[in-house]
Amino acid sequence: MPPSPSIRPQGSEPPIRDRGDACPGALRLHPAADGRLARVRVPAGDLTARQADALADAADALGDGRLSLTSRGNVELRGLAEGCGGRLAGLLRDAGLLPSEHHERIRNILASPLAGLDRHTPADVRLWARDLDSSLCASQSATALSGRFLFVLDDGRGDVAALGGDVSLVAEPLAAAGRAGAGGTALLRVGDDPAALRIARPDAPRAALTAALAFLDAAAASGSGAWRIRELPDGHALTARHVAERLRAAGIAAEHVPDGAGALRSVTAHAEEFPDSSAPGVVEGSDGRRALCVLAPLGRLSTAQWRLLTAIAAQDGTGALRLTPWRGIVLPGLPAAAAAARSAELSAAGLVTDPSSPWHRLGACTGRPGCAKSLTDVRADAADAVAAGARTPDGGPAAGAGGAPVHWSGCERRCGHPHGTWVDVLATADGYQISVVRPDAPPATQETRPQ
Repeated sequence: MPPSPSIRPQGSEPPIRDRGDACPGALRLHPAADGRLARVRVPAGDLTARQADALADAADALGDGRLSLTSRGNVELRGLAEGCGGRLAGLLRDAGLLPSEHHERIRNILASPLAGLDRHTPADVRLWARDLDSSLCASQSATALSGRFLFVLDDGRGDVAALGGDVSLVAEPLAAAGRAGAGGTALLRVGDDPAALRIARPDAPRAALTAALAFLDAAAASGSGAWRIRELPDGHALTARHVAERLRAAGIAAEHVPDGAGALRSVTAHAEEFPDSSAPGVVEGSDGRRALCVLAPLGRLSTAQWRLLTAIAAQDGTGALRLTPWRGIVLPGLPAAAAAARSAELSAAGLVTDPSSPWHRLGACTGRPGCAKSLTDVRADAADAVAAGARTPDGGPAAGAGGAPVHWSGCERRCGHPHGTWVDVLATADGYQISVVRPDAPPATQETRPQ
């Protein structure tokens, strides 16, 4: 598995941040062209049916009646009226979606969506996510983290490990982790440092928080105001060795692994045995039950579609939903007999249940009319392309991209673009420009923003 891509163009100088980040939150509403926008953090994408209902209620009562899924498994509410912040906060607080007002923007935690659900049943990193979220919300120091700082927790299949985490944890197979006893081990990585640290799995949440606090110290010492680990200037870069010292001081044993990328490749070598976490479809579990995976076209759902998902989770599933960084939703624990029928029902409602759908691995920024910086309505243009049987304008080729995701952008910021190799469909004054972006050659842009 290659190193996580940089958030800035290759060879450029780290930015100097003279202000805090402007990422919206549930309490800090962003003024967009279509009204106020709220971004509700959903650590690991975990929602109860009751919480999902509360989000739909907020979208209907206060917003435009739609919900948007982000590339970090969070939820955005758009079209909010000015002055509705108090009512929104109350709805979220009552649903348990706002456990700490001081920490709400820093609860950016991605976890493998199918962990514990498929036949292979790799380590359930979902428990790490809950513990890490609790530790974050209990830490006063952690409130200094940027709203863009990202924790990534991978169950060993490699699905989220390459999504650009600042602090990444990857579970190692139990058979290969004898040094830590029955509890097993995990690899911890910070930013783009090629090295990794091997720690005991039970220490994973505490180690992740310790690494994040080490970053805050490095950022303060650098005077750069860095929001993310990759933005630290070279003289203050945070490495695995630096973090190891902090872990040992906290009583956490850590083994330095110089070839961290090689260790990660070894862990994920059998990833093809696992279901594709980004794809829609039905996933068979070891207990005979099914996980139903669906995608929302371009990550946007009506409240009617959302409420249908919530009802299925409550009636046939475990009463839980998992949001994915590919703008999808997983419904765990359905009986085998119900999964096929529910899949057909969701397809009829306009959601994507077929992995061969052209909507799979197709994304877009907000575009017009929601974003004033966009040159055009990229979502409408992408939908027109799909209706014509293509994924790019006029069916334009994307040579050498294979099955890479396609992302439509209304301006050079390319908000919400994928990681790794992807097809860049960029709106310009002269029409759309299509190119293939690879980790070693990111697009020329001022600044990318997670969505």
